[in-house]
Formats: sequence, C-alpha cells, structure tokens
Amino acid sequence: MSQTAKSQPIIQMRGVTKRFGNFAALRQIDLDIEAGEVVVLLGPSGSGKSTLIRCINLLETYDEGDVVVDGIRVEEGRALRQVREEVGMVFQAFNLFPNLTVLDNIALGPVRVRKLSWAAAREKARRLLARVGIAEQADKYPIQLSGGQQQRVGIARALAMEPRVLLFDEPTSALDPEMVGEVLDVIKGLAGSGTTMLLVTHEMGFARKVADRIVFMEAGEIKEIASPDTFFTRPESERAQAFLDAVLNH
Repeated sequence: MSQTAKSQPIIQMRGVTKRFGNFAALRQIDLDIEAGEVVVLLGPSGSGKSTLIRCINLLETYDEGDVVVDGIRVEEGRALRQVREEVGMVFQAFNLFPNLTVLDNIALGPVRVRKLSWAAAREKARRLLARVGIAEQADKYPIQLSGGQQQRVGIARALAMEPRVLLFDEPTSALDPEMVGEVLDVIKGLAGSGTTMLLVTHEMGFARKVADRIVFMEAGEIKEIASPDTFFTRPESERAQAFLDAVLNH
C-alpha cells in the first residue's frame, strides 16, 4: 500500500450524487484514494460501481458533491483536460480504432495530447506492447486479434499516456472465459508499479490478490470499506456476507 497516507489523497470524493431521472445511481459518496493504492469496487449489478469511476473523469456528470483528482476539481472546462491527461481508463468494450494498426492505436494519444513525434510514440508503443506480452501483434489491426489481445492493447494505450490514475471498468466482462486470465495477469503486474488503480470487477479471487482495499457498494451507496482479508473472511455487514455467499458459491 502507498506510504503517502499523510499527504493529500490523489482522488477525493465528497457527497457525490448522480441521478438518472428519479433514480439515484450514487448517493452521497465519500471516498479517498491514496496515491499508489489499488482499490477494487465490488457489489451486485446496478450498485453504482461503474457510475462511480466514470464520474472521476467526467464520463458521467455528477449532480451534487465534489470530485478532486490530484488537487484539480473535476468539472467541465480547461481543468477537465488536465484531469483526463492524468486519468487513464480501460473499458469493458475495447474501443480501439479499427482503421489503425495496434501500434498506432497506442501511439495516437501521445502524439495528439503529449505532442510526441510519431517515431517516439511508436517506439514507446512497442515497449508497452512488450510489457503487456503482445509485442508481435504491433502491425496487425484490431479485428485480427482475440478479445484478450485487444484488451491488452487497450491497457497499453492507457499506459501510453503515463497516467497517475488508471480506471478499469469490468475489463474482463466482454471476454471469453479462457481469455480472462491473460488480461488479469497483465493488470496484476501493473498493481505493483505505483500507479493508482481503481477497478470494477466480478473476479473475486483476483480482487483479493491485488487490492489494498475493497469498497463494497449497494444501491448507490458505499456499505463497507475493508482490507481484502477482512472483507472476504469476516465482512461487517450482513449484505456483504450475502453477496459473498452468492458469488463465491455460485
């Protein structure tokens, strides 16, 4: 876990509320994430996990409260570009550009946003492809890759921007079961790298191994925050116990 607990958290959420019509997807969320920390969001479908992480880079606008990333309030305007340069995101769907090679999918962001030359950006992309274990796929197009390979490209693309925070929104949910492990192994490797990571996942064994803290949500509220060992062996709430019984004995 990060040793910077006495400094300002890299992510601060205070009173964050998000509504879709009359439905409250998030209700008064208070959450601090320390720099370098790996936090996993767990909870039943519809509990607000994906909405919460999408509010961090304003892919969802929140209705009340404050989200602050590295001292910058997350809101429309110039500040939002600063935040998005520091916050990378890996989606359920891979969201790769089909008309670009794997290499150029990764290089495009650093060229456009960081103003790297194409040569420098492509060299960086090759290093990242090696890091996620698919260096040999550089010149292929996304349609030529398996789902697991495409998701590893998505992770490399997020890393290319050198984010201080990485958000993962159920990164394995769109994958065939045999491809899940290869993507989880890549994320596990990143977990010790010092990048702050916030993950939504249904992979319980993985969550237990990589998380510094588990945040359990239900009905748009944080019900429990605990270490993985505590959460998985002696959760405080009956609701968390019922959730674990359901998913672990499924």
